Amino acid sequence: MRLATWNVNSVKARLPRLLPWLAETGPDVLCLQETKCPDGAFPVTEVGALGYQVASHSDGRWNGVAILSRVGLDDVRVGFTDEPGFPEPEARSISATCAGTRVWSIYVPNGRTTDSPHYRYKLDWLAALRTALGDELRAGAPLVVCGDFNVAPTDADVWDPALFVGSTHVTPAERDALARLRALGLRDVVPTPMKGPHPFTYWDYRAGMFHQNKGMRIDLVYATEDFADRVTAAYVDREARKGKSPSDHAPIVVDISE
Repeated sequence: MRLATWNVNSVKARLPRLLPWLAETGPDVLCLQETKCPDGAFPVTEVGALGYQVASHSDGRWNGVAILSRVGLDDVRVGFTDEPGFPEPEARSISATCAGTRVWSIYVPNGRTTDSPHYRYKLDWLAALRTALGDELRAGAPLVVCGDFNVAPTDADVWDPALFVGSTHVTPAERDALARLRALGLRDVVPTPMKGPHPFTYWDYRAGMFHQNKGMRIDLVYATEDFADRVTAAYVDREARKGKSPSDHAPIVVDISE
């Protein structure tokens, strides 16, 4: 099985790139974030022509998550119990069972600045996610939670740690929240970088950032041991970040043995 995750930064804007990428890369399951598309307007017909079922959760112009699958899409759930909001819950998580694996697509709040209420919201959201995942893990099925976590797990996951001091995405509290997720029994499936020593997945749109590889690893794949032990390859698809009108994120592609 091949699983991928991609913050597309608007599924409608990225559709001319998404469709050929699906056809060429052929993931069995694709988790999308920042779809920015009302559920009724999601391009179900277009991706369906390539053999994918769609589960989408969006509240309109912002946020939005989806799971595309050609190996089944069962027990779809949007959000999770006691999910905090800002002030109302936003479209930031969706989960489904695909070929016997519980798959979550998540888009963690950005946090904005450390003195912003949105930062507290981010930490509360991650804490609530941990509780929800703990409940799911007790069911015993293989589980993978992937998407845009908006946190770089270590200093090695940002291009210049000194520039990020005092900023969100790298604070001890955010990294501790990730460590608490891993403590549930989840393994960080680190992809192979396609350029340089660091598997960055996000580069700012500012001129030169991508070509100079001044990026961050904030898109993550966390999986249970029974899933992670079957990973045969994982890589960042930098090619999808190139060319005309790309997302500012590159997809992660993970191959799993049956």
